[in-house]
Amino acid sequence: MPTIKTAVDVATSAEIVWRVLTDFPSYPKWNPFLVSVQGNPSPGARLKIQARFPNAGAFKFSARIVKAIPATELRWRRRRLLEGVFDREQAFFIIPNGIKGVRFIHREHFSGLLAALIMPFISGKTTKAFSLMNLALKRTAEAKH
Repeated sequence: MPTIKTAVDVATSAEIVWRVLTDFPSYPKWNPFLVSVQGNPSPGARLKIQARFPNAGAFKFSARIVKAIPATELRWRRRRLLEGVFDREQAFFIIPNGIKGVRFIHREHFSGLLAALIMPFISGKTTKAFSLMNLALKRTAEAKH
């Protein structure tokens, strides 16, 4: 299963990172990748998301929260028109990192018949977008410390 994974160390508590990550109405103020998320960060909730890759236009998609463990993990899944063709699961992990704070991991798994064919076209810009979001989350969370 193809995967994109990025990480950043954040010098604050898991609770603060979780608050920033799940405060969807604040995303337009700080998040350069997920510029709008509507919905609740609870299992089963439907999200409407607007994303923007660097130097590209915005695009919209919907997703369903599959896991939400406060201060630990948030996951959502989205599918294209047909399940099993090109499915994606995006996950955010907040892992204690000693007395320094936490490590924030941003990961997306791709599956389905077209995943291996599509990956070469999206992996570079997706990795860059994830890294930009991670750094913005770090700045935002550390400012609340």
